[in-house]
Amino acid sequence: MTDRNNTLELLAPAGDLEKLRTAILYGADAVYFGGQIGSLRAGAGNLTIEEIREAMDFIHSHGCKGYMTLNIYAHNDDIPVLRDYIGKIRDIPVDAFLVSDPGVMGLIREQIPDAEIHLSTQANTTNYLTAAFWVSQGVKRIVAAREMSLAELTEMRRQLPDDIEIEAFMHGAMCISYSGRCLLSNFMAGRDANRGACTHPCRWKYSLVEEQRPGEYYPIEEDARGSYIMNSRDLCMIDCIPDLVNAGVTSFKIEGRMKSMYYVATVVSAYRSAIDKYLADPENFEYDPADFEELCKASHREFTHGFYYNKPTDRDQNYLTSDYIRDYSFVGLVREHDPETGLTTVEQRNKFSVGDTIEIFGPRTPYYEEVIQEMYDEEGEPVQSAPHPQQILRIRFARTPGEGFIMRKKKAQ
Repeated sequence: MTDRNNTLELLAPAGDLEKLRTAILYGADAVYFGGQIGSLRAGAGNLTIEEIREAMDFIHSHGCKGYMTLNIYAHNDDIPVLRDYIGKIRDIPVDAFLVSDPGVMGLIREQIPDAEIHLSTQANTTNYLTAAFWVSQGVKRIVAAREMSLAELTEMRRQLPDDIEIEAFMHGAMCISYSGRCLLSNFMAGRDANRGACTHPCRWKYSLVEEQRPGEYYPIEEDARGSYIMNSRDLCMIDCIPDLVNAGVTSFKIEGRMKSMYYVATVVSAYRSAIDKYLADPENFEYDPADFEELCKASHREFTHGFYYNKPTDRDQNYLTSDYIRDYSFVGLVREHDPETGLTTVEQRNKFSVGDTIEIFGPRTPYYEEVIQEMYDEEGEPVQSAPHPQQILRIRFARTPGEGFIMRKKKAQ
């Protein structure tokens, strides 16, 4: 097999322009984003046509790639809208389109004949014969179904042409339904998961009702709060990078187009650090728990290896709560530094005060601690705390952080 160790791609989500820029600056090799039509994350913010142009300029100026999602399963009335939309974006140099519906694939081929097509995980490709069919249709990359094991990925890699890439999820939320093919959202809330409007009912609390006893609710587990019977833990493979590489995966995908900018920065930074350590010396690579500790500073559920090593068991579900673990809060974003005054402008994101110990980190820059000693408002008046969302502050730091650096604060236990 061809050596792919130097072609590993860290692929990050980009729900809007701020998150897209953050992902690139904090170490992603590529990002995936949606436009305002045809994306399976209707609530992710998504980009206007002009923003897509701006995004691709930014991405390419940093030597990275941008992939656009057009992965809905279209209905008849979607076709004219999609055809018109694709015509409007045809001249934008998007590196590839993520597609699941062969009809949508045909629309792209019709208007952008040389477009590179990546097969979305929504197409639930779970075997090499299906992958080979899509390759025969001109697909250049297979995004594996999350239900595939490492052994199955290895066999798929062996059976496919060497120039065909395999992309696989390595971090983020897992769907209880097969490759995201969920009917619950449509049934319970009238919002179609396969058209980008999932309400995530798998995370809701459920109790049992017996047909002859309406109104009497019984916990499915012996827990007065009910039971989260479909609530999967989050996928995390930061400790298993060599296994994914050996299985033939070349694009490591982070889930989360609806996550925050802080989440994107934290998770991308952690995986960038881990992948760089692997690339520096693949033969002697050892997993560094410090990367996992950094990863856990973003909100998350308990973690699982998903389907990669075995079929999930009850240990891969969380039956007690769908709440996130949030040990840190994102409190500020560094905007600029004034060398004349020695003050740094910060945009507040959550409350913090003079005397607080803050962690600061930036692109490819490990975190360090600062104690807030003095802080001023926009009028130059000293303030003791910053309680207002997106309040502009000027702070004197012992060590000057760079523009775009992130400030976070550990929550009281």
